[in-house]
Amino acid sequence: MEKFQLYLAEQVSHMASSTSALLVLGILLSVSIVVDTIARRTSLPRISLLVLVGVGYAVVQQVVLGEAHSPPLGELREPLINVALVMVAFLLGGELTTERLKSTGPLILIVSLAVVVGSLAVVFVGLALFGYSLAIAVSLAAISVATDPAAVTEAIHDSGEKNLKSRVILGIVAIDDAWGIIVFGLCMAALGWLLSGNGAEALLHAGWELGGAVLLGVVLGLPAAWLTGRLEPGRPTQAEALALIFLMAGLSSYLNVSALLVAMVAGFTIVNLSPHHTRSFTEIEQIEWPFLVFFFVLAGSSIDLKYMSTASWLIAAYCVLRLIGRYLGGYIGVLGVKRRQKLTPRLGLALMPQAGVAMGMALLAAERFPEEGHLIVATVVTSTIVFELFGPLLVKKVVR
Repeated sequence: MEKFQLYLAEQVSHMASSTSALLVLGILLSVSIVVDTIARRTSLPRISLLVLVGVGYAVVQQVVLGEAHSPPLGELREPLINVALVMVAFLLGGELTTERLKSTGPLILIVSLAVVVGSLAVVFVGLALFGYSLAIAVSLAAISVATDPAAVTEAIHDSGEKNLKSRVILGIVAIDDAWGIIVFGLCMAALGWLLSGNGAEALLHAGWELGGAVLLGVVLGLPAAWLTGRLEPGRPTQAEALALIFLMAGLSSYLNVSALLVAMVAGFTIVNLSPHHTRSFTEIEQIEWPFLVFFFVLAGSSIDLKYMSTASWLIAAYCVLRLIGRYLGGYIGVLGVKRRQKLTPRLGLALMPQAGVAMGMALLAAERFPEEGHLIVATVVTSTIVFELFGPLLVKKVVR
């Protein structure tokens, strides 16, 4: 009888948590409609508003109610974040067509690599000199590479400019997050090797995390490329796209490889091998937004406010160092190309907006280094709001 009562209590508790999770999902999607309306009427970025909703949840929970830090949705939180990140990386991989890579040419390649190296070097050296730990310095340096393509593209579209500067910037942001994912994976692997007592084991793990990700991306991408041209548009294609997303997220977690790199490689494989590649990507684009709503709100709610006073100097240092790194990288990159007379040395300042991929990297770094995770998440979430609010203004100023 006693065992039956315990079993019944467990089932009731499970049903209550499931019910609350469904209510939270419904509330978040309802809030996203309000956020979209506010964004259209005020020109504020939707992403920043959604992050602020999550921050507001954290404030109410920790300050008003006095409860311990606990992001919503419990066990559903991690799967939702992983699925959203896989969708973003998959679509980024789909942007890397061989035609686009050939057309961008050495101009965009040189400038983009210079901006990546500039951001990485300045943020890492600066944070290391300020005395922050190796985990924080390397993680934030790797995260600083990522850019928000949506914010940059929208700002250039609003400016109405179609000059060389705007074309180069659009070409850079098309591949910038791809660089970011690769750099982040390499930095996490190197950091694991440096911080591990067993160098050979850590190196082997890092090699599997990156090499296994490429292998899994190809293994999933090849049959998907063959299948997508043989399915009729509509529900079958949508089912195929969702199946691919869930397989990438699940297998990446099971095999302990980089989910971002798996999705990007799969997207690259499909877009360059399938004559009907646009179908899968179109289906993902149509269903991506609800998952991004959950992702951005959950990212904002990940802030533990008791660390904010400790993180304030880190946030300021990261924002300033990233600004300097982007500027220096763009300046050096422009000096290295023949057509520099038509480009501005301030080109790197147009690459300041930062959003989804950066926050995803922050959450992944927090899982890898839990002792430093709260500082990393607080820094990236706060700086993302700053960059999303002021970044588009810099984009318009540079292209004009």
